[in-house]
Amino acid sequence: MDLIESGKKEGARLEFGGVSVGEEKLFIQPTIFSAVKDHMTIATQEIFGPVQCIFSFKSQQEAIERANCSQYGLVSAVFTSSMDRALSVSSALDSGTVWINCYNALHAQSPFGGFKMSGNGRELGEYALAEYSEVKAVTIKLRGTM
Repeated sequence: MDLIESGKKEGARLEFGGVSVGEEKLFIQPTIFSAVKDHMTIATQEIFGPVQCIFSFKSQQEAIERANCSQYGLVSAVFTSSMDRALSVSSALDSGTVWINCYNALHAQSPFGGFKMSGNGRELGEYALAEYSEVKAVTIKLRGTM
């Protein structure tokens, strides 16, 4: 709720939600902010809740640069009808997972984890096995082999 309040105070426009629900107020309504600027707290923090910030941009390159400017990089999503755009933007984004024309599509076979300050290592898929492994190199010089 503090992050939602900061969004309002810093000038983002609350389009929907922003209130807690339930008897114990442990949940919040899905919340949408528009007119979000890069310097706002809601733009610079990872909000683990149903809060969506809407940004405007003038070019694909600007969108990529602004997305990559974040210290976080857990997931991103690209919505487009152009496969060329989907592939070029997804390869340019500094994030551990990129969803194209979908969101939150997790599969046990696909590694999941972030870049930068959004995690260490991977969950799911064969890359997750590295968390349970120690790699060791052993070199032996045998007599008469030089």
